Amino acid sequence: MVKNMTAEQGRTKEIVLFGLFTALTAIGAFIRIPVPVCPFTLQLLFTTLAGLILGSRRGALSVGLYVLLGLSGVPVFTEGGGLSYIFQPTFGYLIGFIAGAWVTGRIREITGGKSFGQILLANLSGLLVVYLFGMVYVYIINNFYLGTPIGIWPVVLYCFILAVPGDICLCLLAAVMARRLERAAGDFIR
Repeated sequence: MVKNMTAEQGRTKEIVLFGLFTALTAIGAFIRIPVPVCPFTLQLLFTTLAGLILGSRRGALSVGLYVLLGLSGVPVFTEGGGLSYIFQPTFGYLIGFIAGAWVTGRIREITGGKSFGQILLANLSGLLVVYLFGMVYVYIINNFYLGTPIGIWPVVLYCFILAVPGDICLCLLAAVMARRLERAAGDFIR
């Protein structure tokens, strides 16, 4: 019976953490930090933390649940929700958040992810994946669906060079937060 209780408690903990990171990602979409040229949200912070704390598989599933909620019509994206959101140029970043959470978690799992440097490496790797998905999607949707041609270099300039400094700061913050959360929450998040 004790073994069943432990399994039940473990499942409850997993559901709570899934829901928590899905909700934090949704909230992060509406916390906008106004900076010149490329204002950004805190979605990346929470999707990165999901990968770090929940691990690769569960982190990606948590972010995937967020994306599915938005596509089903729940207004959790920065511009609302619904299936038509796939035609927004920024939808690629949402796909990238799923892949980025997986990569972040996976690299932390492979390296052991105990030191600040290992955690930051995982975060920056996940960030690159997010940007790769986002920039490719911006290019494809603008050139082949919206009919507003854009070259590779403008995409790199506006969607990477001007935007990445703030997201690097979020990666640093996520590395600090992950270590502190793990110390504070202990066994609950492990």
